[in-house]
Amino acid sequence: MERTPPMVPREAFFTKGVGKHRTRLESFELALRQAGIEKCNLVRVSSIFPPNCKIISCSKGLDKLQPGQITFVVLAEASTNEPSRLVGAGIGLALPADGSHYGYISEHHGFGMVQSKLSDFVEDMAATMLATTLGIPFEPDDAYDSRREVYKMSGKIVRTQATVQTAEGDKNGLWTTVVSAAVFLL
Repeated sequence: MERTPPMVPREAFFTKGVGKHRTRLESFELALRQAGIEKCNLVRVSSIFPPNCKIISCSKGLDKLQPGQITFVVLAEASTNEPSRLVGAGIGLALPADGSHYGYISEHHGFGMVQSKLSDFVEDMAATMLATTLGIPFEPDDAYDSRREVYKMSGKIVRTQATVQTAEGDKNGLWTTVVSAAVFLL
């Protein structure tokens, strides 16, 4: 009996968007449109960045999408219809120095966190998850800046990054939705 080969993404890209509308669903659609992934059937997956997966630019990734295709994403999304309420969605990535080992993607969505704080938060989560699998000793109660130096000095984590979208709730009470996504291509 022949085994079907596993579906392991070969490429990935990161994107984000914000949408505003009188209905929550349509604000979500507009956020996906701004991110460029509205034409796909999105399937949410968890937080593993595949070994040997190449990161490509958002524009190159969007060019490879076809309307209606099943597209695997790690997706963070948040919505509000409260005027001036800060809403955010972020994706963090941590890659090991050894490209044949898997990395981690983190996602977070919530309220009240400015873009720089959310960016550090999701990057920290991804790096911490990767550090624990690589056996890098660190003090979990230390500030992320301190742990970041430990991670880098270990030589085992080569790259971290974040893709974050924040927005203030519409002053007239329209639904405001933010999305941030890691998009996988097979």
